[in-house]
Amino acid sequence: MSVRDWDKFLSQTNERMVQVRTGVPEVAKAFAELAKAAIGPGALDSKTKELIALAIGITARCDGCLVYHTKAAIRHGATRDEVLETIGVAVYMGGGPSMIYGAEALAAFDAQSGDAG
Repeated sequence: MSVRDWDKFLSQTNERMVQVRTGVPEVAKAFAELAKAAIGPGALDSKTKELIALAIGITARCDGCLVYHTKAAIRHGATRDEVLETIGVAVYMGGGPSMIYGAEALAAFDAQSGDAG
């Protein structure tokens, strides 16, 4: 399945995640803290960490990961060229399926950033 409307997909996923957060609030709170600690700047800046997360999302074939981490990468200043290089690393590590999901990640980036190259 290919996501055709990344904004709609993000909205729908956010609505579904509210149900999960409400159903398991302690887990959701702990996960949010983990994400904050993992992505916060350190030896690597937050943009680089979001691009790493995007590469993992590509290799894991996770549509939700693509939409969340492209949005976060944009917020941290990632460029289309940086996303393309991230896709290249993911393809190197994940082969053909990562090539397909890399194209999906680029579509998510383009839809959310308004930068279609």
